[in-house]
Amino acid sequence: MRVAIMGAGAAAFAAAAFLAENGHEAVLWSPSGKSTQELAAGAPLVSEGKIAGEFRPGVAPSCEVALDGADAVLIALPANGHRLVMDAMAPLLSRGQPVIISSHASLGAFYLSRLLSERGVEVPIIALSTTILRSRRTGPNMVKIATIRSKVDIATLPRRLADEGLDLCHTLFGDRFRAVDGLLAVSLSNVNPQSHMALALANFTRMEKGEAWGQSENLTLGVGRLLEAIDAERLALAAAFGLTVRTMREHYSLTYGVPDAPLGETSRMLAETQPTTLGPATIETRYTLEDVPFGLLPLAELGRLAGVPMPLHEAGLAIFSALYGRDLTQDNDILPELTKNGLSRDQLLA
Repeated sequence: MRVAIMGAGAAAFAAAAFLAENGHEAVLWSPSGKSTQELAAGAPLVSEGKIAGEFRPGVAPSCEVALDGADAVLIALPANGHRLVMDAMAPLLSRGQPVIISSHASLGAFYLSRLLSERGVEVPIIALSTTILRSRRTGPNMVKIATIRSKVDIATLPRRLADEGLDLCHTLFGDRFRAVDGLLAVSLSNVNPQSHMALALANFTRMEKGEAWGQSENLTLGVGRLLEAIDAERLALAAAFGLTVRTMREHYSLTYGVPDAPLGETSRMLAETQPTTLGPATIETRYTLEDVPFGLLPLAELGRLAGVPMPLHEAGLAIFSALYGRDLTQDNDILPELTKNGLSRDQLLA
């Protein structure tokens, strides 16, 4: 299948390598054009780690060229770029071009569906709870893939196209998906914001000073307790909407094949058995600049709708905004569009 990949960072490069290795044709589009310059000039995409090899994905000069003839579309860039590419894609998408959002944030699938409905176009919009691949850019044309997740939660909008969405993801990425009950459930299944909040908060000076630090080594027992307390708020919010989602412990267990144990103990096991995965060496990182406004904020807003206290999520918003010296909640450009005419609990469930 020909897959148009919206983005050209680590997630996009990793997805292109995965798809190419499995016999699919990947075409990358970088909204700025900067991240694909080396590939456009003829350099191969070099992948290391779980997928090793050289690949030659296509490089599109525009969104229109990327979508032309695509059998599917994968949005694979940080959440602060989702609205930009959705606005660019919406006038160009045709029936028969399903869209996969990896990973889903701020009810973005709902936002894209509204744009398409204005044109009378309906396609399956498939939301993934997180990225299939954990990866890091190591050079202008290089990526290192640390993990290929064995289980990822998935939901399709509209729900009646759920089987079509699941079949597409199986075709492209294999049997590693668990269908959950609707867009809200998959939104509440993303545990990256909580995980990154705890790690970034406890290691912020390391990030700011540019130090090399291992994530598992520095997710200590105390940080693990903080993370489980944050996760308890997410679980309570899901329960208030009548939904069941995996716990953070279950997520770690399924992702890394470790026992379901307190997260500080799990991280110690990972530090002893897995290669070191370094944390961010800068405060200009998606761990905060993406996950605070596009991860913590939507859950805090959902908590207000459902009447569920979210004190640690609210604290994360306030503390990180103070650390950066600006209101990070203002960076979210999707949620205001969804809520400006009001949004209720019943609407979200529907």
